[in-house]
Formats: sequence, C-alpha cells, structure tokens
Amino acid sequence: MRTRFVNGTGLIVAGLVTTLAALVFPVWSYADRSGTGVDLLDEGTVSTRFGPLSALDREFVTKVRLAGLWELPAGQQAEARGTSTAVRTAGEHLVEGHTFLDARVREVAARLGLELPDQPNGQQQHWLTELSAAHGDDYERKFANILRRAHGKVFSLVAQVRATTRNSLVRDLADDANKTVLDHIKVLESTGLVDFDALARDAAGASTPPETRSPAPPGPVASPDPPTPLSPSPSFPLPPAASRPKP
Repeated sequence: MRTRFVNGTGLIVAGLVTTLAALVFPVWSYADRSGTGVDLLDEGTVSTRFGPLSALDREFVTKVRLAGLWELPAGQQAEARGTSTAVRTAGEHLVEGHTFLDARVREVAARLGLELPDQPNGQQQHWLTELSAAHGDDYERKFANILRRAHGKVFSLVAQVRATTRNSLVRDLADDANKTVLDHIKVLESTGLVDFDALARDAAGASTPPETRSPAPPGPVASPDPPTPLSPSPSFPLPPAASRPKP
C-alpha cells in the first residue's frame, strides 16, 4: 500500500514538473532568446554616410569584384577560342560588362573604405583551369554552362541585396549588377548550349525542401457549365424613345 502511495505521488510530481516546463519553455525560447535575425543584422552593420552597411552588403561588394576577376578573362578566352559566333558574342558581352562593373565596384569600395580581393577564389580558378583544358565543342558547352550556372547564383544574391540594402551606394551597384548579370544570362542562353535540366537539378539540390508539400495540380477536366442564377433575372421595361423636339 505504501509503495502505491509513493508511486502515485511521484507521478503527480512528475506531471507538475512537466507542466511547469511546458509553460516556461516558450518564454525562454522566444521572448528572451538572443541571436535572432534582427540581432545578427544589427551586429554585422556599420554606419556610413551613405547609409547602414550590412554584412550582406559587404559580401555582395566582394562577390561583384570576384566575379569580374574570373569572368572577364573567361570572356576574353571565349572571344579567342570560340568556334561559333554565338559563343564569341557571349565572350564580348562578358568582357564589356565586367570591365564596366569592375570599375564601378572599385569606386564603391573606395568610397566605403572596403578592401577587395585581387585574384579569383579557389573555385573560380578551378573553373578557369577546366575551361583552358577543353577544346572545340566541349569547350563551348563547358563555357556556356559553367558561366550560366555562376551567373544564376549571383543573380539571386543581387536581387536579395537590392531588396534589402539601406546603403545608397550598394543599391546603385546592385542596379548596375542586375542589368549586367541579366544581359550575360541572356547571351549565354542564346548560344543554345545551356543545359536547363542540369541547372534545375543543381538548384533543387542546393535548396531546402518545403515543410509541407503542395498537392499536384488536377489533370484536364471538362469545361464547367455556366453558373445558374438562384432566381430568374428580373426584367425591366425600357423607357420610351426620346422624340425630336419640334422646330
């Protein structure tokens, strides 16, 4: 009998502790938690006379510079080694676009007091090496697809920065980058060599799947009948025709 009483008391105490924890947890989890998105934004932001400069803004400026450091020589290579007019034209657009954009990003970085890299990163150097080792049709396919994939990733970053930045210099640079990157995407696609299925698979593999899946759209169905009114439409007599005034 005593054992049952002790066990029952223990269950009651455990239940009270569990209930108290459930009440306290949301308060700790949400009300008093630090490290939220706003906290991280404020922590990584510095003041400038052109507006707040966030960590994402600085990352964007750096990536614009990095893009020019490898895509400009890739464009020059395509101008010289491309066997089709479309690939050579794409190379010309890369050279012209990144010559302009590199001058803009260096100007912006100087006014914001930011240091810029002076050589491509490891991944970009690998792409240049891969292109240099290719020849003929293989070179043209690799050129179109490597550059198109890289521009697609930069394009999404440009959109994010343009939508959120509070710095006027970064906003103007994002406008210039948007125009340049979109032009390059179009001219690369105009070669007819871009593998869009591979791009879609690459994007799907890098993205986080949604928590809930939307149902598939229904298949073709017969056209629905026109709606039936709940009651007959009322009819109204027309007014008499106006007569001409007598002269």
